[in-house]
Amino acid sequence: MSPNGVRTLSPEGAITPTGTWNLGTRAGDFVFVAGMRGIDPATNTLVPDEEGRVRQAFLNMQLIAESEGASLQDAVRIVVYVTDMYRYRPIANKIQAELWGEGPYPPRTIVEVDRLNQDDIFEVEGTFYAPVD
Repeated sequence: MSPNGVRTLSPEGAITPTGTWNLGTRAGDFVFVAGMRGIDPATNTLVPDEEGRVRQAFLNMQLIAESEGASLQDAVRIVVYVTDMYRYRPIANKIQAELWGEGPYPPRTIVEVDRLNQDDIFEVEGTFYAPVD
C-alpha cells in the first residue's frame, strides 16, 4: 500500500501481469483497472477468436472491479483501444450490450491505435466507483 492508501489489486482468478504493471488499484472509493486484453486467465494466452477475445477482455476487467465490490454498472468511465475501428468497434458494442444489458452504459472513449501488445486487436481499461464501507 502507498503512503496515501493506494492499494494494488491482484484478485484470484485474474490474469498474470507480464511486466512492470499491476492489474488495478483502489484509491479511496475508486477502482482503476489497467488495460485488459482477451487473455484467458487459465492459460495466460490470448483467446483465439476475435469476438471471444473482446468478451474475455471485458470479463477480465469485470473480475477486477467485482473483486472490490463494483459491478459493471458502477463503471464511471471506460477506454477502449482497437487496431481497426470499423472491424472491432461493432464487436465491442455487441459485447458491451451483452454484459451491460439495456444500460445505462458508462461514458466510453474508443481509440484506433496502430499496435497493441502481442499484436492484439482490443484492449479495455476502466474506472469504477466502489464506496468503502
